[in-house]
Amino acid sequence: MKKTLNNTTENQAKDQVSDLEVWGEGNKWKLISKASSKRETWMKSTKALEVDGYGCFVQVSTQQGDNVAEAITFVPNLQIYEKEVDGVVVDRKLDVDSFVEEFSKVRYNGDED
Repeated sequence: MKKTLNNTTENQAKDQVSDLEVWGEGNKWKLISKASSKRETWMKSTKALEVDGYGCFVQVSTQQGDNVAEAITFVPNLQIYEKEVDGVVVDRKLDVDSFVEEFSKVRYNGDED
């Protein structure tokens, strides 16, 4: 079976996958990054689900041919930032710098060596 590897939005998936069925909020998880090769039949992606005021669930996925591997974790205090141009999201990133700053405070409790 041939897989469509280059979808980045629910609407794009609906256009490219004729029998796609979606239940619920298909765009709740936000695509952060994605890379794929049709010729080599692989795809890697990072998606995030922000829980306002708490942090983000982050999911990484890898497909190589018919093999799929996924991992998910919750990262406290992490936020998703989107860049829009003319009302269209053109970039999305995770605010890793704020997370690292918060993590450092908790880990070291302000103690000096």
